[in-house]
Amino acid sequence: MEPNLPLRDIHLPDPISGWPPAPGWWLLLFGVPILSALLAWLWRFVRRKTVKKLALAELESIVQSKTDARAKVQQLAILLRRISLSVYPREEVASLVGEQWLAFLDGPLDDNRFSAGAGRLLIEAPYRREVQADLDALFALCREWVKHLPKSGQASAKPTRQKR
Repeated sequence: MEPNLPLRDIHLPDPISGWPPAPGWWLLLFGVPILSALLAWLWRFVRRKTVKKLALAELESIVQSKTDARAKVQQLAILLRRISLSVYPREEVASLVGEQWLAFLDGPLDDNRFSAGAGRLLIEAPYRREVQADLDALFALCREWVKHLPKSGQASAKPTRQKR
């Protein structure tokens, strides 16, 4: 044996570099912003006040109001006009009156309950001294009409009858 062997010092591994990062850091870098954007969009989607939600809420406030039947029908007619102006093109809706207005309201429904049914009260009530009619049927008809509305961005100039 050789008496003095030259020994080398202990070799430590190279220090760990910061690049490339571990997969968890990549996930954190891209996942958190995407997840937070998705949650923000979901929150806005859930809390969004659509025309239908607002219209149904205002319709219920008219139903619950303590006014007389004639005032309720007038408020309902104004509400339907406002809804139509917000969903359909203004040029097509704003000038409709009388029978044309009722025919327009019949559009989203399968029948003519506005033209030949409870909806006629919308054009007849302002000329009556007292309104003696079934307002519950009119309110139910208006609720159904609101539920059949297209989305605001999908409304065509003329409402079409939807098949069930």
